[in-house]
This record gives sequence, structure tokens and C-alpha cells, in this order.
Amino acid sequence: MIHLAHLAAIIAVLSTAVIYGTDVFCALVQRPALARVDDDALTAVMGNVHRFGDQRLPVPGILGIIGAAAASVLAALAGRPIASATAGAALALLAVWLLLYLRISAPINRALTAAADNHQTPANARALQRGWDRIIVPRAILQGLATAALCVSLIS
Repeated sequence: MIHLAHLAAIIAVLSTAVIYGTDVFCALVQRPALARVDDDALTAVMGNVHRFGDQRLPVPGILGIIGAAAASVLAALAGRPIASATAGAALALLAVWLLLYLRISAPINRALTAAADNHQTPANARALQRGWDRIIVPRAILQGLATAALCVSLIS
């Protein structure tokens, strides 16, 4: 049973690391780079980035959540309470991340994607991006903590 828990945790680590790396890149590179472009470029680039991100990143995101849940349950069944608790903590962190994404990031993503599709630059393009930027660091921290918790579950 512990081998299944480890397999689930490994899948969760790898999947969560995809989102973690993406969010860290956005916080460290994308955010300051976008501050240096005009609103037309910001809208076109971010609208298209969000289009592909929102299409492709749900797969690793969902696998991370499912993997963390499975790792927690399987570790509990294997009699490994620390591994179960740390995988469960990762699941909770990922749930908070998902809530932030759904409530704040996703609506902004849709607005910028629609603007890019229509070849328009909304008057509030910069404000939309500032709203997105204000939670990218907390999102990256949540993903990093979840990844770390899943790694701890593997050695517990």
C-alpha cells in the first residue's frame, strides 16, 4: 500500500511542479517584463498566453490534486500518519490555490483572452494585469509549499 501512496505522491509532485514552475516564472520574469510593454502588446500577449494556459494547464493541475488526495488516503491506509498528513496538507494548499485561481485569475484570463480574440485593447488592460499580478506570488508560494509537503510525504 505504501508503494501506491508513493506512486500517487510522485505523480502529484511532478504535476504540481509544472504549475509551481509556471507561477514562479510568471512572478519572476513575466510580471516585470510586462511592465515594460504597452497596453496593446500586453493584451495580445497575455490574452494568448492565458488561452493556451487555460487549455493545457488544467491537466497537471487536476493530476496534482488527485495525486495528493490519493497519496493522503493511501498513506493513511498503509499506517503512515505523517505521510498522510503532509499529503493532506498539500491537498489543502492546492485547494486554496484553486480557489484563488477560479475567483481572481480565471475571470481576468477570460477578459484578456476575449480582448485578444477581438483585437481590442480594453481601457482597463493594465488594471486587469495588476489584479492578476497581485496574486501570482501567493499562488507560487502555495504551489511551492504543496510541492514541498508532497516531497515530505515521500520520506515520511
